[in-house]
Amino acid sequence: MELGLRNATALVAGGSRGMGRAIAELLAVEGCRVAVLGRTEADLRDVEARLYAKGAPEVLVFATNLLDTAQVNAAVAAVESRWNALNALVCAAGPSGDGTIEELDDCAWFHAFDEGVMSAVRCVRAALPALRRASFGRIVTLAATSTRHQNPRLIAYTAAKSALVSITKNLARSLAPEGILVNCICPGWVLTPSIAGYLRQLSTRLGLEPDDHDAAFRAGVAKYGAGNDIGRIGRAEEVAAMAVLLCSPLASYTVGAIIPIDGGTDFF
Repeated sequence: MELGLRNATALVAGGSRGMGRAIAELLAVEGCRVAVLGRTEADLRDVEARLYAKGAPEVLVFATNLLDTAQVNAAVAAVESRWNALNALVCAAGPSGDGTIEELDDCAWFHAFDEGVMSAVRCVRAALPALRRASFGRIVTLAATSTRHQNPRLIAYTAAKSALVSITKNLARSLAPEGILVNCICPGWVLTPSIAGYLRQLSTRLGLEPDDHDAAFRAGVAKYGAGNDIGRIGRAEEVAAMAVLLCSPLASYTVGAIIPIDGGTDFF
């Protein structure tokens, strides 16, 4: 299916690894010009080469700390200077770490919200002028199905993701009259590099094969209560497919949707 993204422009915040990278790569396959904000130069150079290999006609990469407003503004200004208009913004960065209410101090809570909420706020605020100049505009945020399945060890993470869902709904309502459509994807467990590392650690503790993701997934389900109907962990490409569709002109009547990509964990 032709999505209408050839030579469109997209910015993926948190696009150098994990689900954000999978989204950037699929945008490149669709012929989109792609800009990526990421933390490390090595990851950015790697993803830059990969996006060109996937078919992107132009790639921009910026080493950007999404917790720093000035850095976000500078990176988005550089994208705007190059392309003038921006068709799609994907906010794929999120909080890391876990802990119970007793284990997390104030700094951990502030950091979770800075990573999981304010990073997206900074990117949206900076990108809005370029989105308004585009022939079509899309914003996609990545929350999590844990907003519907609470776990004591993910209290700050889930609170941040829940706030992101609320912000997405508010933006959807406020920006739809301008033709900028905003939606949210809620992935379940997805085999990103960080999750793969966690599963290897879990496998070692339980005496499992280090790359037996199915067995580790079952063990993780027992710990976090995040099973699904399919019975396996998700792939980043499966999240990317929905994200890229929502970035496209074809997604012209989907506004404020909160879409689970979770193997059947829940129905919103």
